[in-house]
Amino acid sequence: MTSGTHQPAVLVLADGSVFRGVAFGATGTTLGEAVFSTGMTGYQETLTDPSYHRQIVVATAPQIGNTGWNDEDSESHTGRIWVAGYVIRDLSMTVSNWRATRSLEDEMIAQGIIGIRGVDTRALVRRLRNFGSIKAGIFSGEDARADVEELVAAVKAQPDMAGADLSAEVSTTEPYTLEPEGEARFTVVAYDMGIKSSTPRYLVQRGIRTIVVPANTPFSEITSYDPDGVFVSNGPGDPATADAMVEVVREVLAAKIPFFGICFGNQILGRALGLETYKLKFGHRGINVPVIDHTTQRISITAQNHGFALKGQGGERFDSDFGPAIITHTCLNDDVVEGVALADGRAFSVQYHPESAAGPHDAQPLFDQFVELMSAARSETQEA
Repeated sequence: MTSGTHQPAVLVLADGSVFRGVAFGATGTTLGEAVFSTGMTGYQETLTDPSYHRQIVVATAPQIGNTGWNDEDSESHTGRIWVAGYVIRDLSMTVSNWRATRSLEDEMIAQGIIGIRGVDTRALVRRLRNFGSIKAGIFSGEDARADVEELVAAVKAQPDMAGADLSAEVSTTEPYTLEPEGEARFTVVAYDMGIKSSTPRYLVQRGIRTIVVPANTPFSEITSYDPDGVFVSNGPGDPATADAMVEVVREVLAAKIPFFGICFGNQILGRALGLETYKLKFGHRGINVPVIDHTTQRISITAQNHGFALKGQGGERFDSDFGPAIITHTCLNDDVVEGVALADGRAFSVQYHPESAAGPHDAQPLFDQFVELMSAARSETQEA
């Protein structure tokens, strides 16, 4: 454990709020949007989720770091930590997990990630909940000694999250293929908008050859793979900027290729079907969010990480350029749209994370639903 330097650190919000604490991880300055995550476990998966790019994450759990860091649980393809910064109440000084190979702080220092501990996170989260996610900055070491007005000015000067086009910054730059476990049943093209590592693993476990391609890869290029289905992943940024991916999905739907999307992919499918998006006040980030499926009335506890959402009402049916569509899922906490689909089932998506890394396993059958959809489409083609 490398903590113990007790260098000063300060978290500054754009509204002038100041939260003082102690530095942990790397020292210096980092800027981003302050958001909070309600997950009690899974901080390694959270920190490495590319959807958190350019965000300073506040942990609501009172103690972080007790399970250390290992080489298996990172959710980025390269093991990179994507959060802009980390804010916690208490840092565990002992690592107590047999899988750990190093401490959380050791990994943050190695990757240059700036954190602050000793913050009254209850007061901070109440502020974010009441007034919304906000531009913020962590300043540690000598940077923490600067005049507060200068720090607030630096925080305010950073770009807004609304209007941010970030998927290309986190996506793979070259396609790569993950071979299926056992006999190859299907081929799926997976668009990496910030894909979590667990998602392709759930596909290959089901006999799916998974070809991961960069964000915005033209539809004309993916046809060379002769895909049985197309998947669009989670990712950061404002979905209103994703015009290129919306057009790709519209071409996928027009070609009647089975489609499955999660998180950012849900917003892109919604836009392709004619829905609008908007920025949530403070978003959904955690592993305990209840969602109802209006087609079955079944409730699932889900893992989520999103700050934008589709406009609509649960169970609402509407016309699209590709046939009737329906808003299939909503959040039981606030009625935010959590899923959309074509009424004939050829395309569906959810706002939450069925790969459950970290999180509950309630939504994992969605991967099987995708397999069933591709099986049905293949049967229809063979009969024709």
